[in-house]
Amino acid sequence: MTADAVPAQTGRSAPDRLLAVLAAFDHTHPALCLTDISRRAGLTLSTAHRLVGALTQWGALERDADGVYHIGLRLWEVAALAPRGLALRQIALPHLEDLYEATHENVQLAVRDGSEVVYIEWLSGRSAVGVHIRVGARWPLHATGVGLVLLAHAAPEFQDEYCAGPLASFTPHTITDPARLRRELAEVRRTGVAVSSRQVTDDALSVAAPVRGAGGAVTAAVSVVVPHADAQVPALVPAVRLAARGISRALGWQPDEV
Repeated sequence: MTADAVPAQTGRSAPDRLLAVLAAFDHTHPALCLTDISRRAGLTLSTAHRLVGALTQWGALERDADGVYHIGLRLWEVAALAPRGLALRQIALPHLEDLYEATHENVQLAVRDGSEVVYIEWLSGRSAVGVHIRVGARWPLHATGVGLVLLAHAAPEFQDEYCAGPLASFTPHTITDPARLRRELAEVRRTGVAVSSRQVTDDALSVAAPVRGAGGAVTAAVSVVVPHADAQVPALVPAVRLAARGISRALGWQPDEV
């Protein structure tokens, strides 16, 4: 259910109501008046007014000269402390820049949040293929290269649950068959990379590789997205693997050397 469809509810706890106010904002609704916040959060106008006032005073929201509210910088300060957010981005950025210089295509870094992939960094050139990605964007795991990597290395119980659920389709090439998805995940684990072709748009292909933390667990994924028509996958795989390996080492991962 989207924020637009949230019905007014009673009996919710104070934290739930506060979070509902913040959840009213998203990438398609970055600026909201009080009435819109009330409607999207499912709160009475008086309750929304009280909560918005408290959040504005703390700095979680900011009110402009027209009386419209935006997310405040105080939330950015708090979010910067997340180990899978800005901290990871800062560690990974030199390696992402190297990958971009090697390809001059879209380069992405993402983490898993439940059944979705969340993009925490994105580098793009003027001539790179167009993608529906931005920092903070979310997509279902099965539809992207980074998502396939993260899903392939998730707990088996989670994979079973995900494959049993509905698999959203974005193009005729999106994987929507559970059996095919399971085969794809096994291939990702076998080869160490994921190749996602035309799953989100008809003209793009991505190659992704896992990023491991100090303990060896996959904590993120890095990818490069190129035009499908002239994709040179064998040439892209080593570059993506090198970037992922560099980020992993920077995070403290020490692979067993053969």
